[in-house]
Amino acid sequence: MDQSKIRNFSIIAHIDHGKSTLADRILEMTDAVSARDMRAQVLDTMDLERERGITIKAQAVRVDWKGHELNLIDTPGHVDFTYEVSRSLQACEGALLVVDAAQGIEAQTLANAYLAIENNLEIVPVVNKIDLPAADPDRAAAEVADLIGEDAENVLRISAKTGQNVDQVLDAIIERIPPPAGDPAAPPRALIFDSSYDQYRGVVAFVRVVDGEFHARDRLRAMALGTRFEAQEIGFMSPAMRPVESLSAGEVGYVITGLKDVSELRVGDTLTSESRPAAEPLPGYKDVKPMVFAGLFPTDSDDYPELRDALEKLKLNDAALMYEPETSQALGFGFRSGFLGLLHMEIVRERLEREFDLDLLVTAPNVAYRVLDKNGQWREVHNPAEMPDEFEEVEEPYIRASIIVPKEFVGAVMELNNERRGKFDHMEYLSPERVHLTYELPLAEVVLDYYDQLKSRTRGYASFDYDLSGFRPGKLVRVDVLVGGEPVDALSLIIHRDFAYDRGRLLVEKLREEIPRQMFDVPIQAAIGSRVIARETVKARRKDVLAKCYGGDITR
Repeated sequence: MDQSKIRNFSIIAHIDHGKSTLADRILEMTDAVSARDMRAQVLDTMDLERERGITIKAQAVRVDWKGHELNLIDTPGHVDFTYEVSRSLQACEGALLVVDAAQGIEAQTLANAYLAIENNLEIVPVVNKIDLPAADPDRAAAEVADLIGEDAENVLRISAKTGQNVDQVLDAIIERIPPPAGDPAAPPRALIFDSSYDQYRGVVAFVRVVDGEFHARDRLRAMALGTRFEAQEIGFMSPAMRPVESLSAGEVGYVITGLKDVSELRVGDTLTSESRPAAEPLPGYKDVKPMVFAGLFPTDSDDYPELRDALEKLKLNDAALMYEPETSQALGFGFRSGFLGLLHMEIVRERLEREFDLDLLVTAPNVAYRVLDKNGQWREVHNPAEMPDEFEEVEEPYIRASIIVPKEFVGAVMELNNERRGKFDHMEYLSPERVHLTYELPLAEVVLDYYDQLKSRTRGYASFDYDLSGFRPGKLVRVDVLVGGEPVDALSLIIHRDFAYDRGRLLVEKLREEIPRQMFDVPIQAAIGSRVIARETVKARRKDVLAKCYGGDITR
């Protein structure tokens, strides 16, 4: 295909603003999917995605329109999956920024627009859902135009559900988004932007070809890891896999590697040819740092090897997942895993249970802390049980939270942030009705139920986005739980000193209800070091004096 006829773009937007529905209409209008196979959110192939109505994995598809080859990448909208969006954007030259005509700009719209601008992409603004009774396309168009410095006249107004004006979007992609700039005659190079594991064909790498040309049966090499393999099949997604003889510069497709060991290929690596290797690899991706940590333990300790294999295979498909082996006296062998947020943690857990048929126990989530010990060494602590009893200083991660909310809820949001030890940064009015608040918050306060609280206090109108801003010193302590005088490592938690008593009290009261009575008293204590801050006692069983009074016949 002539490079000037290729366009690579992704669809970015806030959650539920219609990315996957717009992708459906584009596939339908370009006849990529037959009417018989068409269903809503056709690109969301995972059961979990279809049940929850969200996109988790970015999906790449090739369609044809007016003699041009368009490579579309549908991306997730949730803040936990921002890394998926940033990887997709590196494989594109342009992006469709979709905004709901009824909702207007939301927090994730801003975050994704800035991501696209950082990657120097051409942004095509689109206002969707103009068929809604509550839609105000002019207001939404003015907000988007203001955000990206565009004229409001150039903002396309469409309805992805009914298909109204979607052809204008396809025309705008061809007119406004530049063709890829690669050298078809140079030694071949391709960036792996995603991968998955097929149990029959091994590792499947999804690639964006930057220079040169790749052919089926070529000997290929991954430049960072040095893995060598033969390309068993090359092709593109449409949306099903479609094999072709070759992929040339500017195209997006897949390579079936036949590799059986999942650790031999990494997302962000560069593929090149063995016979004509490239000198320099492509700039890969920044490694994403997990924010939330939790222990994953199999309920049956014999399943430990299966859990290890499942995590290896899942890591191939989910580059942000981190894990390391861990043992707990209470729970046995398992893994300490790192996630980008609570939704990410929930999705990983569900995928492990469904796709690999495992039964898991997940410990309470916590964040990473930095501790300066008595020897003057800084170390990172992912698990409360690892925190030393004596230390000089402890630092916790802070985030910069961006909250967009209707003006009548500003007081409620400020109150919530103050309860969570937040520090006000600034406030600006996006329109007479909507306010953009910026706060500095400790990540530990956001991890548990901050998002639920934010939504309930604003009747669901607030939208929330955050990025990590670094570590700050804090007055933090480790609260241990002792049952019968023995510490239980799985129940330890790290918390701010001001909240330690309340949390300790709640924890021991809950445990007293859960632990069954024994023949002796069981004391349950919450302690900071050697100082007990809360105690409850599970009383011993008493003689059952009513046992004889059951009212039966005395002779029986």
